[in-house]
Amino acid sequence: MELRHLKYFLAVAEELNFTKASEKLFISQPPLSRQIIELENEIQAKLFIRNNKKVELTEAGKYFEKEIRELFQNLESISVRTKKIAENISGEFRIAYISSIYSAVISDLIKHLKTEFPYVNFKLFEVSTTKQIDALEQGKIDLGIIRSPVKSPKIKSQLWFQDGFSVVYNKNVIQINSEKEIPDLKDETFVFFNKDYAPHYHEVLLELCAFYGFTPKVVHESNNINSIVQLVKNGLGISIVPSNIAKNNHDPEIGFIELKKVNLFTDVSLITSKEDESEITKLAVEFLLNFKR
Repeated sequence: MELRHLKYFLAVAEELNFTKASEKLFISQPPLSRQIIELENEIQAKLFIRNNKKVELTEAGKYFEKEIRELFQNLESISVRTKKIAENISGEFRIAYISSIYSAVISDLIKHLKTEFPYVNFKLFEVSTTKQIDALEQGKIDLGIIRSPVKSPKIKSQLWFQDGFSVVYNKNVIQINSEKEIPDLKDETFVFFNKDYAPHYHEVLLELCAFYGFTPKVVHESNNINSIVQLVKNGLGISIVPSNIAKNNHDPEIGFIELKKVNLFTDVSLITSKEDESEITKLAVEFLLNFKR
């Protein structure tokens, strides 16, 4: 039995007409009939009832059609997965991350993956959470690092860590010694994430300020956490950033006050496609979950 026998059988089973099936397969009818007879002889079962008026599947033929269609679907899936494995050996792997993730982590991840997959071309994209989810669903990225929960039937999400929040300020402009002084910042200029770019995160920042009894005077906005910190350093305001940023920033001009009293956290998660079973994806996720922050 050869693959062509099965393709010919499915064409006849679909058309229930040898003439139409032969036209679809771009072969003449006599060779098609011979191929079907060869198939029936090999499996020792009559698959079609033929007469001058019509062609019908036998009960055995109906069962055979169902199984062969599933077989071809499995073959297609195997081909896709095989292509994916080949790409992981000498293709490309696309990682998206939010700007509030410390870049050294991403750098260490690439170094680790490069030792195992030296011929892979790694591509990095700094992308918002919402756009990452869309990109992963469309197969445009292989791994995403996001904040906030994911609601998608196509995506597997794993919690990486929970992050708190810290006020960030320029030490030469403002003097803050402890968290109890946070309410005194009500008249200061704030730098926040753009509401349209990160609506969930923007709302969390407003909620944090409300906890300390004031509504922030937001004058400057940015879509990048590093730009926000730079604006603070330049004396253009203060901000509230994930504590992960505070832990990894050692600029002597910049100070951080962790907001410990408020019970608000943001989830940082790793997202992958539920259909992705490649070794490189597994290794990347495993490295990040075990990374010592």
